[in-house]
Amino acid sequence: MTPANPARIDAGETLAPREDHVLRAGLEVASELAAFIETEALPGTDIAAARFWQGLASLAKDFTARNRALLQRRDSLQQAIDDWHRRNPHAGTGAPPAYLRAIGYLEAEPEPFSIGTAGVDDEIAALAGPQLVVPALNARFLLNAINARWGSLYDGLYGTDALDGALPEGPAYDPDRGAKVIAWAKAFLDDTVPFATGSWNDWAGGTPPLADPDQYLGVIGDNILLHNNGLKIELVIDPQHDIGRTDPAHIADVRLESALSTIVDLEDSVAAVDAEDKVAAYRNWLGAVRGDLVASFDKGDRKVVRTANPDRTYVDAAGEECNLRTRSLLLVRNVGHLMTTPAVRLPDGSEMFEGLLDAAVTSLAALHDLKGLGRLSNSSKGAIYIVKPKMHGPADCAFADDLFAAVEDILGLPRHTIKIGVMDEERRTSANLAACIRAVKDRVFFINTGFLDRTGDEIHTSMRAGPMLRKADIKCAEWIAAYEDRNVQIGLACGLAGKAQIGKGMWAAPDAMRDMLAQKIGHPMSGASTAWVPSPTAATLHATHYHRCKVSERQRERATEPMVPVEKLLAVPLADDANWTQEEVAAELDNNVQGILGYMVRWIDAGVGCSKVPDINDVGLMEDRATLRISSQHIANWLHHGVVDRLMIDEALHRMAAKVDAQNAGDPDYRPMAGNERNSIALNAARELIITATRQPSGYTEPVLHRARALAKAS
Repeated sequence: MTPANPARIDAGETLAPREDHVLRAGLEVASELAAFIETEALPGTDIAAARFWQGLASLAKDFTARNRALLQRRDSLQQAIDDWHRRNPHAGTGAPPAYLRAIGYLEAEPEPFSIGTAGVDDEIAALAGPQLVVPALNARFLLNAINARWGSLYDGLYGTDALDGALPEGPAYDPDRGAKVIAWAKAFLDDTVPFATGSWNDWAGGTPPLADPDQYLGVIGDNILLHNNGLKIELVIDPQHDIGRTDPAHIADVRLESALSTIVDLEDSVAAVDAEDKVAAYRNWLGAVRGDLVASFDKGDRKVVRTANPDRTYVDAAGEECNLRTRSLLLVRNVGHLMTTPAVRLPDGSEMFEGLLDAAVTSLAALHDLKGLGRLSNSSKGAIYIVKPKMHGPADCAFADDLFAAVEDILGLPRHTIKIGVMDEERRTSANLAACIRAVKDRVFFINTGFLDRTGDEIHTSMRAGPMLRKADIKCAEWIAAYEDRNVQIGLACGLAGKAQIGKGMWAAPDAMRDMLAQKIGHPMSGASTAWVPSPTAATLHATHYHRCKVSERQRERATEPMVPVEKLLAVPLADDANWTQEEVAAELDNNVQGILGYMVRWIDAGVGCSKVPDINDVGLMEDRATLRISSQHIANWLHHGVVDRLMIDEALHRMAAKVDAQNAGDPDYRPMAGNERNSIALNAARELIITATRQPSGYTEPVLHRARALAKAS
């Protein structure tokens, strides 16, 4: 619909909307979205439907042109950088800092400041621990994440490769492996809640004789509650249990406080392309913050109904009853500033920016928590936590700050009720991180690095500088160490310690828990107060790192370091010698193409935005859209500089289509690509993504993916 006179619609003129759409305050809204807002999201909030719709129309009117201008600014800066490389084809470097400052890509560093964020839950401000990211479209996974606040250390060690030896086969208990689990867990207790004398191996029950009696919190029935570095440990005492009856103190399990927070994701880990998808995601978010989300599924011959766990009560050392939180604190990730959604059309017929809609609807849903309308509560401080991805520099952050203020006004919320998490995953954000934080200084609760997206933008920004290193070598390049260090250093310099999270990225291999235990302690040691993990089990195992490292002390130590200079951050990961062998080039190309196809068939054909996808070596990795971005940009860079050609890319697509088909042979709903190259939507979308990668805005994959998924749904 393209109305002849948009102003008259704003004044109240009624026109016939498209089928399955209704008019609301001049906006053409998908009927299912309007019904969800009016019958599920608004009731109980004391916000009339007319007020909400008029507020949404005002958001569109006040922020659309500004949003478009921000995207145009990205394009003009990229054009200026491309032009520099055209004028300096043999420079062998990226555009220099002086030039980047001249064009406004690099902005002036702000004067020293400290963030003013207040009213933040302890899980964000005071505690350090793991963080989950879960797709909003999967209610079962979402509930698993909500309930992952506590996890069994015994189960995490027994059922994964965390310990030496083969995993047990079948349901029968393996006493040898069980003995290794118990020995590991008691050594962990000796390290983190030690006795004044002796060892947990010798404890026969009673009140534990701790070296620090303050680490004893109390009891839950027969169970004992301890804590270390702010994280709680529950010793499950059960003499009737098969394991408990063989233990001197009848310890049947050691349970750890694990996923302190969870990001409910509406962005990279979901395939949401229309009103149907958006409403499903919004409904799950509403159910999650209300505590009444339910998921039913078949497990063997029985039906399982999953809900969010209620809080528990423990009795402290003084005999007082205290509340024990059992659920992960929920944050929500909105989409970035780029995409629009057909769920709402503006009076001129254009689609509404999806980020504007997300801000309004996810905040409205969270209002149920603030007003106590649900079965359970989320934020004890009355805060709404929105993670905002893919922002490019301070102006993008200022835009989000103003947008959230406008949403607060629509919903009648005090200023800065809505907190913002800034994903430090774009090159212009990392290069101007202090100024980005300054733009949201009174509502920022989180900064977080993201290697894959950040690398994708690194390649896209300096596409014309020369051929990039192989992907595995990019991880070891100078800029990545500078990126990770500066993120922590700048966060500390801006006063995030004790007020907000400093986060690190995902451990992508959910089956490689031994490697995770060995390596991911580097994240708390870096001074980061949280890091992403791929599963509740991984959260429990990663929680042991926060017991072994006191992050607040590491932050005080790191705050005294000299800042890594921005020049190191801007060192482009170019290959000094691009004379790779044909075998090396083919291997790199196959690896990239297989990763793209393996993910795209699930996103496009099945509508699955994040899952464990086999890599070229059949190792399952947790993948989301960032995988496509880095891989497609890397191939495009090599194509631009003649390392590969289109024929080689097509040959790789055909080879890897057959491999991905074989990896999915057990899925009865899978649509093979090999032999169906002409008609496979996923295969043709992969080719488009690679060949047009230099023309995709900031190297993003969403425009191609959304068109392909909409086509797949229609067919």
